[in-house]
Amino acid sequence: MIQPFYCGRYVLDAARPLIMGIVNLTDDSFSGDGCASDVGAAREHALRLVAEGAHILDLGAESSRPGAEPVSINQEIDRLLPVIEAIKDCGAVISVDTVKPEVMRVAINAGVDMINDISALRAPGSLELVAQSQVAVSLMHMQGSPRDMQLNPTYGNVVDEIAAFLGERVAAAEAAGIALNRICLDPGFCFGKSLAHNMILLRRLDELQVPGLPVLVGLSRKSMLGLVTGRPVNERLAAGIAAHVIAAIKGAKIFRVHDVAATRDALAVVSAMEDY
Repeated sequence: MIQPFYCGRYVLDAARPLIMGIVNLTDDSFSGDGCASDVGAAREHALRLVAEGAHILDLGAESSRPGAEPVSINQEIDRLLPVIEAIKDCGAVISVDTVKPEVMRVAINAGVDMINDISALRAPGSLELVAQSQVAVSLMHMQGSPRDMQLNPTYGNVVDEIAAFLGERVAAAEAAGIALNRICLDPGFCFGKSLAHNMILLRRLDELQVPGLPVLVGLSRKSMLGLVTGRPVNERLAAGIAAHVIAAIKGAKIFRVHDVAATRDALAVVSAMEDY
């Protein structure tokens, strides 16, 4: 049974699907929806996602697309802080997508509720920083780094290796003092995985679960969907809905998406099926 998910100021019912709406604050988003330094546009977009049904807003100020170059700590903070201030009282959990402890510290002090870390709190000081706060954390698996992760991803057994990694990171987080009810797990679709790896992972997603912890998936507009359908990034809504429905049936509870309203409706059908 999935326990309540404690996120800073909020406690979410993770037994039901939770939708995390994406708010890109980059200038090189793979999906072409980055708001960069336009705080007004970011706020308008965020409020629209909440109106459509987002429970969580995930703010990202550094691109993690394949081949992406890192941005400086100061640039990331400068993009994030005005938007955090503009939307932090919108009624949704505010999450910040970052790998840098320095950025995490500033975001936590600014009042965010969650840290979404694609490196699973492996940077020195990250575990301790999150442990000293009340924020939730998403621990994600990634082979390599955004710059090189898709060059030649290789596994012996992709599901077993990701499960072992996530289990180790949960143990490290708990040992640092992060309560289990503040942790969710992300297998990291398309982060150091081939199409075959991603499809095996989707089919066997239920094998990755740690009892009581919600699984987060981010499949929205991803390259794996383009490889399957031949569609460009802005024409992958139907494929994304299909992938998220499969993930929900396989036990995922948090869905990081661009298209909140459509995903909400699709997951409502999954929930209704399970209720009856």
